[in-house]
Amino acid sequence: MEYKILYQDAFPIIQVQLRQGETIKAESDAMVSMSATVDVEGSLDRGGILGGIGRMLAGEKFFFQVLTARRGPGEVLLAPSIPGGIIDVELDGTYGLNVQKDGFLAASAGVQVSTQMQNLFKGLFSGEGFFILNISGKGTVFLNSYGAIHAVNIPAGEEVIIDNGHLVAWPDYMTYNLEKASSRGWISSFTSGEGIVCRFRGPGTVLIQTRNPRGFRAWIEKLIPGINN
Repeated sequence: MEYKILYQDAFPIIQVQLRQGETIKAESDAMVSMSATVDVEGSLDRGGILGGIGRMLAGEKFFFQVLTARRGPGEVLLAPSIPGGIIDVELDGTYGLNVQKDGFLAASAGVQVSTQMQNLFKGLFSGEGFFILNISGKGTVFLNSYGAIHAVNIPAGEEVIIDNGHLVAWPDYMTYNLEKASSRGWISSFTSGEGIVCRFRGPGTVLIQTRNPRGFRAWIEKLIPGINN
């Protein structure tokens, strides 16, 4: 499978070239266009009905769409439903990625998408909910975000604090702790506008998004009178 990420500066899409018999799976409704040689169908993937329910709990759709070049080589264009960046990550099978809700866009055939449950505290306060996606296997996975995607590389033994509204993905061998943003206490944490943050410890690379969806929602609500009524 060959691909390019087009228009990275604004509203990117993925251009995928499939050889005959090759398949790519994507989030439902991600297909923008496809060659006449390509078929698209809905699929529950390997997780079956329980996997579909798990994806819904993680903020994703119940079905994937599977695009297969059945009658010869073909081209597929894929795009996310939200404005923001797209990044490609190569998985070699030695680790998986934990991904925020709405973060999965597409993947090659050797990649599996499942769900993982977080503990009560992280489920309530991480900003990701009780269920997150876990992406594993060998192949290419495409992630999307709200805003551009920035990689935060954390060396071994070092720590970085990340606002919980900006998380996109992190390796599943990394752990994070939730804590108040300010060392001066909870009141100072919430009056700073940050509240609870995530402390990651290296080694590893955390992908973050440059915009916060909750912040954008709050801004929109201020502009539209009566939206909260």
